[in-house]
Amino acid sequence: MQGSRTGSDAEGDEGCGVHREFLALERELSVFLRRARASSGEMAREVHPELEPAAYGLLVRLDEAGTQRATELAGYFGVGKATMSRQLRALEDLGLVARAPDPADGRASLVRLTDEGRSRFRHVRDARRARYVRKLADWDRAEVAELARLLHQFNASAES
Repeated sequence: MQGSRTGSDAEGDEGCGVHREFLALERELSVFLRRARASSGEMAREVHPELEPAAYGLLVRLDEAGTQRATELAGYFGVGKATMSRQLRALEDLGLVARAPDPADGRASLVRLTDEGRSRFRHVRDARRARYVRKLADWDRAEVAELARLLHQFNASAES
């Protein structure tokens, strides 16, 4: 019958046979990532007006993992040494991180948050967490935990 489509025809139109669940996932992740990028920019400016949005993630990593080699950071973020060096230099110029020679290898440097960098970052992170609490106030704690678990599972599978 013309004008009538079977389920497989409709799926073909929406993604060459890709299941609706994956199309919905793609749509929701796109919205989430767009909002996350905008949020990272806002949070970066709250830490320091001259902080690049991409550099905010470096502060997150250094706060979570502690002192790291620049090469470890580059590997973690999947960027080249030159890109990482440029970002670290900008953070250093803002007084948010400090670099020191690695005692185990004088050619490498260890990067850490400065006291000022840690203080500024944690102030912004705590404010962000308070926003999450407000936005998810009507969610059951088990739902929040499940969302965190699923996002962790998704991120872990993306790394392998």
